[in-house]
Amino acid sequence: MHMPAADIHVDESLVRALLQEQHPDLGGELRLSLNGWDNAIFRLGEHLAVRVPRRTAAAHLVAHEQRWLPELAPSLPVAVPAPVRIGVPSGRFPWPWSVVRWIEGVDAADVSASERTPLAVPLARFIVALHVPAPGTADGLLHPDVPLNPVRGVPLHSRDRAVRERLWELRRLWDVTALTGLWEEALAAPRWQGPPIWLHGDPHPGNLVLSAEPGRPVELAGVLDFGDLTAGDPATDLATAWLSFTPEARAVFRAVVADGSHPDAGGVDAATWLRARGWALAIGTALVTASDDDPRMHALGTHALAQLLNEAYGVVSR
Repeated sequence: MHMPAADIHVDESLVRALLQEQHPDLGGELRLSLNGWDNAIFRLGEHLAVRVPRRTAAAHLVAHEQRWLPELAPSLPVAVPAPVRIGVPSGRFPWPWSVVRWIEGVDAADVSASERTPLAVPLARFIVALHVPAPGTADGLLHPDVPLNPVRGVPLHSRDRAVRERLWELRRLWDVTALTGLWEEALAAPRWQGPPIWLHGDPHPGNLVLSAEPGRPVELAGVLDFGDLTAGDPATDLATAWLSFTPEARAVFRAVVADGSHPDAGGVDAATWLRARGWALAIGTALVTASDDDPRMHALGTHALAQLLNEAYGVVSR
């Protein structure tokens, strides 16, 4: 599967026109930084970036970031792309878009898993800080502005059909009998019974930024792309333990999460980690089967599946 085509072609001339129309005081060199599945990112000068959706399906995700990141950012221990300016739909462009601060560093998907080891503690602390109950109403319901996401934070069984279809696609490359066994163990785990927890939704290495200052230890400089922001089962985000790390770093990550988990968030028990392993399998199979044109994302999926098999069976069977 390849990256979906853009519903609207987003290029430098369009972004420059949008800035001139709505934020004419923002100047500086404008250059394309990333043309992703959902958004195009343009660096603006040295300190800003412009995030513009390229597909109808992604337009409402930008609105979620605009609504909630300004509230969440002050309590998070690393930089996140909270908007500094908001672009609104207009006759020139029908969807919301944002100007955010540029987070300098290296994409964590561009380094090896062993090089990501220093992220285990700061990423765990970020997860702990984010994983608090999402706001509710006086009658105990989730606040109506909290985004609902059909593929993140939901009961794991809702992903069963999609995962089994992807495992069938992978049957010639991977030991799908072993992977199916792991999936069914995760499905059998008790469901999340705690309150809906704030979730990033997609904290894989491609959304993590490493500091890149020569001569200084590697640090987590920022966490990007809150388009999948939602509330629900914290196991979804905890899948990053297998997507991002080697066994040693994963053990550190798990220990820090367990020690720091907010008491109002319901704790992180064995069932939650088992569901997290299921989410790692769900996301890993998605990355492997849907990233033919993105070797970095394909490598992340391969890493996650290999970690799961090695942890469960001691060998990677492919």
